[in-house]
Amino acid sequence: MDGSYLALFGSITVVGVLVFVSIVLTSKKRYTFDKMEYQTDFLAIENALEKSNRATYNLSIVEADKLLDKALLEMGIPGKTMGERLKRCGREKFSRLESVWRVHKLRNQIAHEPRFSVEYADARRALTIYRQALKDLGAI
Repeated sequence: MDGSYLALFGSITVVGVLVFVSIVLTSKKRYTFDKMEYQTDFLAIENALEKSNRATYNLSIVEADKLLDKALLEMGIPGKTMGERLKRCGREKFSRLESVWRVHKLRNQIAHEPRFSVEYADARRALTIYRQALKDLGAI
């Protein structure tokens, strides 16, 4: 009788270990960013935005968008374009997904419409949204 209890206990232990191992192996892995690099890069983008220099308005948005896309790529989010990667992220990655989409579309207007230009206040707001998006991902 003692042998059957021991066998039952051993079987339960083995099953428990197997369940634990399967949970650990199938859980999504969290990517670890070089936060110092991302903070430095984002600070450089913010510092390059000059109220007295209109040329920096559009450029700051484009550069911030590139930095966010770099983070998505490093995380291994699939997609040929940043738009495809944003679709795959969904609401679980970003606290303000609609805002991230809005500033990415703004970046697309800058890139594809030669005469499109933003105002200083719009560029500042866009950088605030990009900063939050990078925080949401854990990059800064």
